[in-house]
Amino acid sequence: MFAPTERFRLEERIRRLNELGFDVDEVELVATDGGYRLNLHSRVVEPGHHRRLLLHLTGLNAQENQARRLLNDITAFRAQLERQGEQPVSEVAVAGRWLTSVFEPAVAAIPRELRGKRAAAELFHELLDYRWRQSEALGSDVDLSAAVDSYVEEVLRNVPDARTAIVTEARDGGPEF
Repeated sequence: MFAPTERFRLEERIRRLNELGFDVDEVELVATDGGYRLNLHSRVVEPGHHRRLLLHLTGLNAQENQARRLLNDITAFRAQLERQGEQPVSEVAVAGRWLTSVFEPAVAAIPRELRGKRAAAELFHELLDYRWRQSEALGSDVDLSAAVDSYVEEVLRNVPDARTAIVTEARDGGPEF
């Protein structure tokens, strides 16, 4: 059971199942007098499943754990839409809507000079993790746009650019890449 403002607890449950080696196949939120009751249906999947599924649904290429996290966010997005009374739609339609209304705006909010520090899927994965840790510390959900601003200042500005070449001294005295 959890309150509508405790989405981070849903993410916590899904993370725990993932750590145990299970994938969440279906999320069902049942409204009760005290909040929401969460029903999760889990399954075991083959290696690389999440990468392939995320690529198929969104065109995003990510590492397996990143892909799982993004797919979990898509699942939570679907549950949110259904709680708001929207009609259920296909997995592809939900993924497309998530891409345009959640993922792309969050990535676009990153200042241009910092975008090269992480690939988009990796950046969003880190952002989700950052937001979850903030929500857990506060005991209530943190808005994604607020998490983006804080993540940029507290984390992203302090990490090296992923595209920066590492230069070492070669044996002949010239640079070696």
